[in-house]
Amino acid sequence: MKGVFVTGTDTGVGKTLASCALLHALRARGVAAAPMKPIAAGASDGRINDDTLALMAAASLSATEANDVTPVLLREAIAPHIAAEREGREITLDPVIAAYRRWAQRGAFLVVEGVGGFKVPLSRSLDTVDLARAFNLPIVMVVGLRLGCLNHALLTAGAIKHEGFRLAGWIGSSVDPDMNARDENIDALRRRLGAPCLGVLPYSPAPDAAALAAELDVTWLLS
Repeated sequence: MKGVFVTGTDTGVGKTLASCALLHALRARGVAAAPMKPIAAGASDGRINDDTLALMAAASLSATEANDVTPVLLREAIAPHIAAEREGREITLDPVIAAYRRWAQRGAFLVVEGVGGFKVPLSRSLDTVDLARAFNLPIVMVVGLRLGCLNHALLTAGAIKHEGFRLAGWIGSSVDPDMNARDENIDALRRRLGAPCLGVLPYSPAPDAAALAAELDVTWLLS
């Protein structure tokens, strides 16, 4: 199976936007890229998550494929293990792996977006490291560019490597339009992370993932 697992230095750093931009960039290169957000927390109607919708739109998927994109859907937009407990459920990886196998049969290059940061509890015995291990794909890390990003990025990259994954690249996500010393922080990340920068997404109050695809170089992911 080919693809990448997209994680972030925190929640709210732009993983979905970066994943959508990656999908557009890959598809522009002729790659049959498809998304998964295997576990999503936040669906008040109980049917679909907004991030799932965005990912499906980026890959031109129909609504009938929502269950394969997000096999585990939780109602409340809170920590997934807490959301599951409130619903009287326990998150397992069985439906995730089943959906993954269906995508594998279709020969898709998967862009798998994790939930929250790299090490978020999913149940009493599982966390998002286990989720990433179920896919066993190289990891792309989205760095939320704001005060504190150097520490968060270096700690996350260290955890990724400690758990035996390959950090295939990182994407800067400009979440703070007023960030001081932004370029100097990006330079420090380039020097210290030991993985290629796939691009830096500029800040926008209404970002367009298709347009932002031009900011990314996915060559590193295809070699």
